[in-house]
Amino acid sequence: MSKMVALSGAGQQHGSVYWRTGAEEMLSNVNPSMFMHDQLGHVFSILDSPIWMDSSTTKQCKNLEEVIGGPEALSKLTGSKAFERFTGNQIAKIAQEKSEAYSNTDRISLVSSFAASLFLGKIAAIDTSDGGGMNLLDIHTLDWSQECLDACGPDLRELLGPPILSTKALGKVSKFMVERFGFDPECLVTAFTGDNPASLAGIGLCPGELCISLGTSDTVMAWLSPENVEPQLMGHIWPNPVDR
Repeated sequence: MSKMVALSGAGQQHGSVYWRTGAEEMLSNVNPSMFMHDQLGHVFSILDSPIWMDSSTTKQCKNLEEVIGGPEALSKLTGSKAFERFTGNQIAKIAQEKSEAYSNTDRISLVSSFAASLFLGKIAAIDTSDGGGMNLLDIHTLDWSQECLDACGPDLRELLGPPILSTKALGKVSKFMVERFGFDPECLVTAFTGDNPASLAGIGLCPGELCISLGTSDTVMAWLSPENVEPQLMGHIWPNPVDR
């Protein structure tokens, strides 16, 4: 670990993690002489994180499309029509059905940014590529769409924090990682991303090529040039994790 100069990672897309009030302070003060999981067992306002297998948000999807002006309008804005498994709609369901837990939430992470937070010692920003799978990100400005945020939950911009490019460094590894595992204190933590964007980055996909992934959900992926980006009602368009 002492020879590592930087690290990044990936997590399953469309899962969300809910940090309760005061969680970041506890995260930044974990004791390196003890296991991390023993110290962070009480930092979550939602204990069972919704993931991509949950498709119970049809009501929330219909509401989001209605607010934005229909599935075509939402697709042009966020790269996808409202999709039950996407994080924005999962968050909307939490806000509506578990309002007390939502009000006790200080920040919301994706699985990828949650993992980055464990290395960073503070809550990490969501990258734009993984964030594209939320029905919340304006794929043209690479910022959250305020209309979508307002449709899904109160104070959601503050709960998510500003998104960052997938190529950006978040900071240096935490004191916990240095003292417990021997990381170089100068080792950088760069933005983590989703498993699908990571596949594009990992195999070195180039413009004009296709990647077929036979995984838990079979996918076909392509790198599109800006002039070919035409959001449709089938499939999804996300910001590229390699090249803005």
